Amino acid sequence: MQLAAIVILNYNGVEMLRRFLPSVIGFSAFPVIVADNGSTDGSIDLLHKEFPQIRLLQFESNFGFTGGYNRALEILKGEFENYILLNSDVQVEQDWDVKLIRFLDENIETAAVQPKILSFPHPGFFDYAGAGGGFLDSLGYPYCRGRIFNTIEKDINQYDDTVEVDWASGACMAIRSQIFHTTGGFDERFFAHMEEIDLCWRIRKTGYSIHYLGTSKVWHVGGGTLDRTSPWKTFLNFRNNLLMLHNNERPSRFALIYLTRIGLDLLAAVVFLVRGSREDAKAVFKGHVEFHRMKSKSPATSPVENITSKGNRKSRKSILWDYYIRGKKNFSEL
Repeated sequence: MQLAAIVILNYNGVEMLRRFLPSVIGFSAFPVIVADNGSTDGSIDLLHKEFPQIRLLQFESNFGFTGGYNRALEILKGEFENYILLNSDVQVEQDWDVKLIRFLDENIETAAVQPKILSFPHPGFFDYAGAGGGFLDSLGYPYCRGRIFNTIEKDINQYDDTVEVDWASGACMAIRSQIFHTTGGFDERFFAHMEEIDLCWRIRKTGYSIHYLGTSKVWHVGGGTLDRTSPWKTFLNFRNNLLMLHNNERPSRFALIYLTRIGLDLLAAVVFLVRGSREDAKAVFKGHVEFHRMKSKSPATSPVENITSKGNRKSRKSILWDYYIRGKKNFSEL
């Protein structure tokens, strides 16, 4: 069994592959595998002609982030001890992958680890997706060191450390293959967005930890694979957050959280309307409707029952209160 593989999921990302795949191949120690979700934009021709050294897995349809990775990693099952999941719109540096895998090798209780994720289009600032490590508050709202909601911090080496976190970003994360498979992989109902947070939560419920490693750095375009300003992303944001809570909280606890979230999400929809984003406001309600339609369906993943205190750890009581009422915009202020 080989130590690790870098697995990139692609869907109509020919320009991202052309721009960023050379750095991944040139600066990485482990083999690169591209799993294609039925692209129609010339991605396959590009990979065959310009990157014949990479291993290509092809699917006939777009199964989303969740389904694409589940299928790709099932094919690779038994070949690699670790997977490094990497978005196609990420620039890397020398030894970025070696540092992540070395950390997993030296820390047997850690299931997954992410690097420092910086913004490619805004040099010197953290990226929206993952930044300096992800956390969840008591209501299930995700936030990061370096990014709380839409406030992005400048990187002044404040997060060059190594810390335990609640979740690692799907934009770039190294994960033990056995744990990925035994915890059921990604819940395919999510399609895309927050699926990695759900997976990390389920993993923590088994007693393993998730970490951030600040000595490894990558630069993420953001929106290259999923535009975070679109109503589709808003819909996924609200629906999948509820699915995640429903997957991982006790029924009684979820019921209490959901009652609170109804009011908060209604307020969010009103804010969208005031700002002129009618489609985003509609997406909030569609997210709740779709959640209720989907929640009774069995997830595509295997549920984890042995909940531990680590699995239920929350970092803040309410990041909304801290951010909007107390005015705490940066993680260091919390």
